[in-house]
Amino acid sequence: MKNFVVKTVANAGALAVAVWLLDKITLTGDSTGKEIGTLIIVALLFGLVNFLVKPIVKLLSLPLLILTLGLFTLVVNALMLLLTSWLADKLDLSFHVEGFWTAVLGGLIISVVSWALHVILPDGD
Repeated sequence: MKNFVVKTVANAGALAVAVWLLDKITLTGDSTGKEIGTLIIVALLFGLVNFLVKPIVKLLSLPLLILTLGLFTLVVNALMLLLTSWLADKLDLSFHVEGFWTAVLGGLIISVVSWALHVILPDGD
């Protein structure tokens, strides 16, 4: 359970950094508390998308991953971020990613920040 909480906090922190750095990734709310709540829910949604959908997409794109020496992972991460944005819109959450290239850059930022937070935060293992 502690590992799940740490991963969710790391995802929320990484998403917050991406929202802060990129103008075309937006998170809005009436108050700071609502923004934090939305960020936590979007982080849970992002983790769920990465847990359920990402392995299938990586398996189906394995030839491209091999051909590009893993650089296609940036595209897969961008697609997962766009899927999260679409699901957030369907769930009436105020999180939006505008455009594919913004999603690529956002996915790169989220990957780097999430990795750094996973190194810093205890994982309970």
